[in-house]
Amino acid sequence: MERLQKVIAHAGIASRRKAEELILHGKVKVNGKVVTELGLKVGPQDKIEVEGIPVEREEPVYYLLYKPRGVISSVQDDKGRKVVTDFFQDIDKRIYPIGRLDYDTSGILLLTNDGDFANLLMHPRYEIEKVYVAKVKGIPARAQLKQLEKGILLEDGMTAPAKVKMLSLDKRKKTAVIEVRIHEGRNRQVRRMFEAIGCPVMKLKRERYAFLDLKGLNPGDYRELSPHEVKQLRALALSGNGIHK
Repeated sequence: MERLQKVIAHAGIASRRKAEELILHGKVKVNGKVVTELGLKVGPQDKIEVEGIPVEREEPVYYLLYKPRGVISSVQDDKGRKVVTDFFQDIDKRIYPIGRLDYDTSGILLLTNDGDFANLLMHPRYEIEKVYVAKVKGIPARAQLKQLEKGILLEDGMTAPAKVKMLSLDKRKKTAVIEVRIHEGRNRQVRRMFEAIGCPVMKLKRERYAFLDLKGLNPGDYRELSPHEVKQLRALALSGNGIHK
């Protein structure tokens, strides 16, 4: 279910604010009844009219993008930088990213036009597991990695327990490559976790999202999720166990 004004805006009829004005002025009907209050949520089966014209809703689509570094996780950027939707020039639907990856972080990013699906996957309660591989400055001791595993106190609170594995280290360059599995999605979380133990991230990539990986894709490539994959993601989230065993 999505808010009525969001559905109207998503259909390209008006901006979100203009859609709210249309609702308040009695210009919108849902299932034949005039709606004048904001906040009503509608589903795919509800029939919506704006000033007597039926609202045509897009079929839901779901994509997996291998986001390169140096790209903004947004549909537009006021500084003119490259955004993730620039890779979907041949797609005529108004898609947007589910969550975000930092400008300097590469890896899996999902995009859709299905608001319910996006909200489901982004809600921390549903614990969708994400696997990151970080190259960090310095070689953290086992005690430091244990800190990450137990939880790190950041300015916005304690992180949930993580799974951490040292993949490789370079004693000469004093760097390490570490895998981190988390289910939260705070802003710059993995980077801040490593900063907190004194090992700043030099390079970061999200390699897995639940059961999805980047196999067969190069940076900038994307593919459509299969109906089965979409069902699996929904099932993982709704089960409250977003960790793919």
